[in-house]
Amino acid sequence: MTTTATKPGVGPSGPHKPRAAITAKTLRTDRWWLAPLITFVGLGAWVTYATVRVFMHDYYFVEAYHYLTPFYSPCLTDRCVEGSALFGTPLPSWWILPEAAFTLPFLLLFRLTCYYYRKAYYRAFWLSPPACAVPDGHAKYTGETRFPLIFQNAHRYAFYAAMIISLINTYDAIIAFRSGDSFGFGLGNIILVGNVVMLWLYTLSCHSCRHIAGGRLKHFSKHPVRYRIWTFVSKLNVRHMQLAWITLGTLALTDFYIMALELGWFSDLRFVG
Repeated sequence: MTTTATKPGVGPSGPHKPRAAITAKTLRTDRWWLAPLITFVGLGAWVTYATVRVFMHDYYFVEAYHYLTPFYSPCLTDRCVEGSALFGTPLPSWWILPEAAFTLPFLLLFRLTCYYYRKAYYRAFWLSPPACAVPDGHAKYTGETRFPLIFQNAHRYAFYAAMIISLINTYDAIIAFRSGDSFGFGLGNIILVGNVVMLWLYTLSCHSCRHIAGGRLKHFSKHPVRYRIWTFVSKLNVRHMQLAWITLGTLALTDFYIMALELGWFSDLRFVG
């Protein structure tokens, strides 16, 4: 006889022990909603800030110290101020085109398809699921096999593009030590270099990078160099989530600092030059 408290279940080989008929969506009593809420606010604020800055088309380059914000690197439109376009200006100055139109889409793809960011925005924005042991906000789950989630499989290719863009950002940070015709060094250089270092750590900690380094090797002993690289990347991979958030912070800080200098809110703290 079935009671209101339990209902029978049927397994592949026949009936099994009854399960409790729980009407509550979840029995979790902790603040499980806090983590996805913080993620929602954090990612939402960063995306809003980055979108506004990218389409401002201004306050992105300090000519005196050659500080160029990563949001506008490389600068490729006709709007690029003198000295900021190191690779020419092949793009028209159409307002919908960001100055870094050739790189921003790949960076966006790299972040969107990142394994950590998938978890973050699946939970915070799509509620799929919002937390462990909490029901999914969708009626069915089809995985990443249909449009648009099938493009998550492009993560490895986005990683290659991110490597190239990291090299460009590194070059920007290096030439920023030129103050006029001589060597110069200020707080802006520290911020630019710090941002580049964190971007490299985040990029190299990528799961695709770890797989490329040694994921298909059957005998590490026969490939000692690749094994060392794989070991290094694996150590970074453990910190992939933290690096993902840190780089959002360093990117915003670098851009804000350069914008503030251009607007004249304060002067760069110079140590040399």
